[in-house]
Amino acid sequence: MSDLDETRLAAWALAQVPGFTGPVTVTKFPGGQSNPTYRVESASGAYVLRRKPFGTILPSAHAVEREYRLIAALHPAGFPVARPYALCEDRQVIGAPFYLMEMVEGRTFWDGSLPDMAPAERTVVYEAIVDTLAALHRIDPATVGLGDYGKPGNYFTRQVERWTRQYRASQTDDLPEVEALIEFLPRTVPLQTRTSIVHGDYRIDNMIFAADRPQVLAVLDWELSTLGDPLADFSYFLMNWVTEPEGRSGVKGLAGPETGIPTIKAMVARYCAATGRDGVPDLDWYFAYNLFRLTGIVQGIKKRMLDGNASSTQAAKTVERLPGLASAAWHFAQRAGA
Repeated sequence: MSDLDETRLAAWALAQVPGFTGPVTVTKFPGGQSNPTYRVESASGAYVLRRKPFGTILPSAHAVEREYRLIAALHPAGFPVARPYALCEDRQVIGAPFYLMEMVEGRTFWDGSLPDMAPAERTVVYEAIVDTLAALHRIDPATVGLGDYGKPGNYFTRQVERWTRQYRASQTDDLPEVEALIEFLPRTVPLQTRTSIVHGDYRIDNMIFAADRPQVLAVLDWELSTLGDPLADFSYFLMNWVTEPEGRSGVKGLAGPETGIPTIKAMVARYCAATGRDGVPDLDWYFAYNLFRLTGIVQGIKKRMLDGNASSTQAAKTVERLPGLASAAWHFAQRAGA
């Protein structure tokens, strides 16, 4: 069972998706605290549907329209994303804007420690992840029709402002560390030297790997994508090395030859070689920013949970992380000079 009108969805898809035939059976994926995601089974095959949450949402949040535009631009360029089929902005169909895309079959790694792999296998998986990110950052946005997908320059300044607004709009608690970060981050923003397509949530469980080889078949969840500083994505990915391994993407204390998980130093060297950089700046400010942004995201989940609109059954567990995220963000801000 799902919370969607399968009859109306099938009628829409029949008119909009080439080769589609109904009827459909819809099953909601677990997770998806931001944009609820569903598997759609039909006589013509399997599809994936992503929709905005029902109910009142924050301005500019849950932008499935932007997601669709992004993957529709990247797929023909050969970057690994699911094939997009159709976008529906008519709320009358299922109650919220949504889009349909290809169901990419393969492996999803939920645990960054890759517990079922040998060391050599772990190494090539992480190399594939960073190589895919470097490939994204090498794409010229203008050549794929995304030259206006975001504002040029001042990316971190705008992002700090954005997440401050988002935090304020959904604020339910008074956290002194967040107040200190709101003062510190905007006056210490590093200089931006490059602009690229930025995924915005680049981590191991947001991609699908081939079943039989360490190849990324599809990068998922482009809701936060824009044009910006590629170090936003790269430093966010490196956050895994300072995040406790709790069955999620964190690999703190696990990197090295015994496990095969590359060190931060190895990841930096590989990324820089692939993108023509001679190094990356000190990461503490970027880590503070990324944790501040995560604080804002989790605060939004908490507000939706309290309002009765949180999508995931894991929402309550997620919001328990809020004080710890704020504290960790302030820790890195202090290391960066706060």
